[in-house]
Order: sequence, then structure tokens, then C-alpha cells
Amino acid sequence: MKEIVILGAGYAGLKALRRLQADKGDFHVTLVDRNDYHYEATDLHEVAAGTQSREKITFPIADVIKPSTTFEKAEVKLIDRKKQRVQLNNGKNLAYDYLIVSLGFRSESFGIAGVAENALEMVDVASAENVNRHIIEQMKNYAKTKSQDNLRIVVCGAGFTGIELLGALEDNRKKFAAIAGVEPEKLEFYCVEAVTRLLPMFDEKLANYGISALKNWGIKFLTGKPIKEIKPNTVVYQDNKETGETKELSAKTIIWTTGVSGSQVMEASGFSQRRGRVMVSADLTDPDFDNVYIIGDVSAVMNTENNRPYPTTAQIALSMGEHAARNILAQLKGSATTPFTFKSLGSVASMGNTHAFGLVGKSAVKGYPASFVKKMIMDKSLLETGGIKEMLAKGRFDLYH
Repeated sequence: MKEIVILGAGYAGLKALRRLQADKGDFHVTLVDRNDYHYEATDLHEVAAGTQSREKITFPIADVIKPSTTFEKAEVKLIDRKKQRVQLNNGKNLAYDYLIVSLGFRSESFGIAGVAENALEMVDVASAENVNRHIIEQMKNYAKTKSQDNLRIVVCGAGFTGIELLGALEDNRKKFAAIAGVEPEKLEFYCVEAVTRLLPMFDEKLANYGISALKNWGIKFLTGKPIKEIKPNTVVYQDNKETGETKELSAKTIIWTTGVSGSQVMEASGFSQRRGRVMVSADLTDPDFDNVYIIGDVSAVMNTENNRPYPTTAQIALSMGEHAARNILAQLKGSATTPFTFKSLGSVASMGNTHAFGLVGKSAVKGYPASFVKKMIMDKSLLETGGIKEMLAKGRFDLYH
């Protein structure tokens, strides 16, 4: 009996598991994850803002495990591809015939001083909950300090995650204000970003629609202002490109969303990687080992249309998981693997619960209709990772409010 090991129970890992479990082949699967639950990473911003609970975006991994699979709750320390073994932090070593590496992401500081010490990251459920607790604490502290810094929240980075976080924070503006005992407009939400052309995955008109909506709600954007340092309660940014002059923005809540890199396990294990991501072969295998599949946040797949790697989204991760599983099943039967192809179905960014914007296929969607589409996308993701039970239990069916 062949042994298949899957590292990581995110979108890619669970999708691969469900495809393998649907087959009756002569193999056993071991799934490894540091948590005993799966979480919808695309919803972390809602937990951080307090608009959704941990329970709403998670489900137990045990719910999708079949008897043909063993679940190992542990962290991956090292992958030895030559010996075909995975070293775990609980002392166990797992042998494999086929390996699917679908480890997650970590926050990327890009070498900017003070990020780890003075900014809040949002990379998993625990860190997202920590952001929310911190915001509420600052609102309560305002009653004692009367400092505007307690009411000021700075989001570093105007990428997809940063924009969705700002929208969710706006949804909870009144709640935060009530805790602080002030009028909602007294709260200040800032976004600091190095570039001026925001959300390049959308055309300029569509991107401007989303940014303009946030600005109209009172969110302040400092664009073209590269962040140079994060000091305690202070963001230092370059204000003048020609002179290099910097300015400081003080706030008790500074949230870092400028970018992510793949798991540090990739570097520690000697993979040919850059920022924790491996440029994989056409069939999603490691260029050096055809029994090792690398998918999700640790994988880089080239888009031949623009000669750049595809962004790491839940949509492509799910597609990768399905394809990697199919290729392993082919290998088990002595058949050839097939190259991975991907065609995006579109992308929609939420701005709170009832507003969104983005693309469905090549058609632009905006406002409330876009928020409807966004929730349908979220429900489809739950269906693919957890099945009908999890979709019905955790799905977003608040479509009309």
C-alpha cells in the first residue's frame, strides 16, 4: 500500500484530500496540520474587524476525514526529499511515497525595521482575533486617555487584504465608537501604501470605484508613501520621493497587510524557493522530485499571458489541490501526469457585508450585487473544502443585508 502525505489543511490541502478520498485506490493518506480545524483564510479580515466570529470561518478537520486517512496534529519541521521523510515537531517522522506540500503563508516585512515588534499581523485565526481584541482595548482605553491615537487605526498596505479589512472596519465603526463613547466620525481609519496605482488585478476604473467608495466613507489613503519603519505606535513613511523626507503617523493600532511569503519550512528544507515559494514544474511537481507536489501558498505557477506568477488565491489553490490529487492517482496507475492549467473565474473584493466590487469572468460587478456574488464564492469554497454539511453550517446566506 502506497503512502500519501499531505502537509497543510488549507484550501489546497483539503481539496486534494477530498479528491483522493473519493478514489478507491490501494493507498493510505496522512494529513498533517498544526490546527485541528480548517479556516477560511479569505475571511480573516472579518474576524480581525469583529464582523464575524472564529466559529463562522472554521470547521473541524475531523468532519472531512474518512477511515482511509490519518490526521496528525503537529507542525512540520523539515522535509527530507531524498529519504522521503517528513520530520514533525512532536518527534514523529513520516515516510511517504508521494508528498503534497500545501503549507500556508506568513507575513512578509520586506526588511522594514520594527514590523514584527510594533505592528499587528493577520495570518491566522489567533492573530486575527488578537487584532480585534487590541482594537477593542484601545477603544476602552480612550475613556481614560482621551488620546486620538486610541481612536486611530492604520492599515499598512492597500492590497486585496488591506482593502477588505478597511471595509470590514468601516462596517464596525459604530460599534467601536460606542465602546469608546464617541461619535462614529471621531474614529480615524488610515491606509498607507507605497504605490499609487492600487489593486492592479482590476482595471483602473474598477479599482478607483472601490477606493473612492472607501474614501467617501471617511477612510484616508496615503498612497505613494513607502513605509520606512514601524516605531512603537508610529508609522514612518517617505513623504517626498525626491528629497527622501519622511513623516510620521501615530496610532495605537497598526495592522500589517503589505504582503505574505510561503512557509519558512521551504527554505529550511532546501527547496529551490524565493520568499518561500517554489517555481513548480508544469504538472505542479517539485522540479527535482516528481513524487513531490507543491501547491497553494508555497507554489509559484507562471501565467504565460503576462509572464508573471499567478497571485496566491483560494481559487487557484483549490484548482491546484484537485489537479495534484488527479496526477498522483495517475502515477499510482502507471499513467502520465498532465500539466496544470488555470483560468480565473474572476475576483471580487468585499467592502463590508453589503458592498463589494470585482470581476465575474470579464464582467465588472459593483455594490450590493457584487456582495451577493462574493458570498456565493465563499459558499462554493466551503463546499469544495468541507462538503455540503460545512457549507450549510458555515455558509454565508445573509444575502439581503
